[in-house]
Order: sequence, then C-alpha cells, then structure tokens
Amino acid sequence: MDYDRLVTHFEELDRSLFLEGEFKAYAEVDSALPIGYGQTISQPSLVLEMTRLLSPEEDSRVLEVGTGSGYQTALLAPFAKEVFTVERIRELSDQAQDRLEALGYGNIRFKVGDGSLGWPEEGPFDRIMVTAAAGRIPEELVDQMKEGGRMVIPVGPPSMQELLLVTKDLMGEVDVEAIENVRFVELKGKYGWR
Repeated sequence: MDYDRLVTHFEELDRSLFLEGEFKAYAEVDSALPIGYGQTISQPSLVLEMTRLLSPEEDSRVLEVGTGSGYQTALLAPFAKEVFTVERIRELSDQAQDRLEALGYGNIRFKVGDGSLGWPEEGPFDRIMVTAAAGRIPEELVDQMKEGGRMVIPVGPPSMQELLLVTKDLMGEVDVEAIENVRFVELKGKYGWR
C-alpha cells in the first residue's frame, strides 16, 4: 500500500460528509462522534492507523464489518479492488450507500446483516476490517481470510479493547499481534460482549 497516497486521500476526505446535524461542526476534531442508533464514527487518526495496518492492495477484496457512516469505507475503497461492507442497521447502511455513491465509489457492495458472521458467499477475502469491538475473534471471519490475508479487529471487554492485527500465512497458520488499546462500540451479534 502507498502510505503517502493514503495520507493524501485521508487529508482530502471531508469527514463532515459522514456526519449529521450539529456534529458536522466537529468533523475536524480527532475524536469519535455519534452517528445515531447508538453507533459512532471513529476518531480520524485511528481510522487512518487501522487502514495502514490493514494495508489493502489494488487487487484486494476487502470485507468491512460495520459500515456505520461509511467513513472507513471511503478510506478503503480507493485502495482495494472491491469492498464488501456489512451493517446490521438498515438506516445506517442506506445512508452510507447514498453518501458513497454520491462520492463516486463504484467498487463497494452493501449488505444488511450480522457482520460478525462475515459474508461467506463472497469470501474468502484478502483483507477484513472490523470497526466494532468483539468479545473474542470471530471464527467465521478467520475462516473467510485468504492465505496471506490480514484482519484488523478490536477485541476485549466494554471498558477497553486491544486492536489486533490477525494474519494468516500461506500455510493457513494464524498469528495475532496486539497493536494498541482502543475503545469501540460493541460488535452486536454472536461475538458481542454478552
């Protein structure tokens, strides 16, 4: 991945396009903000770091779990062949689809459902980005990673999670590296906190 190109795209991407109402005024602030339905848009610096860690390539098929506002999706799309994004809240998925299509992205597929189960009929994936916190690493997502694949996922209890980089080598062996402590909203569904 061309990191300089990523930073340029990140700096040019107007975060206010992914916010509603009074929160548009805080688009430049490096913090998470509400987007409705109990969900948030992550702080920009963390979105950039997670994209860097995921390191999609031009031929990558990327699964994104948690479309949310579509902000992370907009950072991934120019650096991947296709992005398959899953959101459990239909209203957020529809809003994100409208925003991303208006911005001219044509390589994004949308699905409403339990993202922790992935998108098995479209797998396997070269890269998997999870934008909500799981209680543990979802087995279904590991199964949907290609050999040589990478997954970025926050895992841990509600108070604090570890951002993990999960890699699968060409023999199918999985390695997990803890990157930093983070706080995300819950990945609802089978792999949530409850």
